[in-house]
Amino acid sequence: MTSTDAASFIRDHLPVMPVPGIPEIRLHKAAPSSGLGRLAARDAQGFGAPYWAHYWAGGLALARHILDHPDTVAGGRILDLGAGSGLVAIAAAKAGAAQVIAVDADPYAIAALGLNAALNAVPLDIRTDDVADLEPPDVDLILAGDLFYSDELAATVVAFLDRCGIDALIGDPWRRSLPLSRLREIARYDVRESGSATKSSGVFHFPARRA
Repeated sequence: MTSTDAASFIRDHLPVMPVPGIPEIRLHKAAPSSGLGRLAARDAQGFGAPYWAHYWAGGLALARHILDHPDTVAGGRILDLGAGSGLVAIAAAKAGAAQVIAVDADPYAIAALGLNAALNAVPLDIRTDDVADLEPPDVDLILAGDLFYSDELAATVVAFLDRCGIDALIGDPWRRSLPLSRLREIARYDVRESGSATKSSGVFHFPARRA
């Protein structure tokens, strides 16, 4: 499936909805009638887990925190790592970031990022890349929502952040792989991710290791 086909499927089958607890932002999101199974069947080789189609607690908390504290990103160059649907990147753009780079490896996330950026009338620099292969970016702050759901990915993300030597803000609901010994909790929010009751999620500062 081409990127145009993916964008057309998302536009036609994933309705636009306000984000729970973040009415400033609307996104294309999966509904029971969206038929993601049909999309998976049509593109059996390229369709992975559709994380981009759902709300996740860490991203919800991180986006809310950025909008409530725009000084966190205002005027800065920002990288949203594993951007998914673009919720956190869009929040950073709305909060006044000078540049927002949104990176994801999933081609369907890339399609959703383009649609959601246009829907919310914000500019995003959208790039396809995997965190394991990503070069340290020329940015002031890195944002990472919900990237600590496995030990392997957590280790890859921490290694990338250490290579960068750039401060990061992380949103996560205290998953087992979260490197708490490296983090300072700065806020917590009650959020409602897809298919879940309200849960608490933290926003954490990951200080850079600088030479």
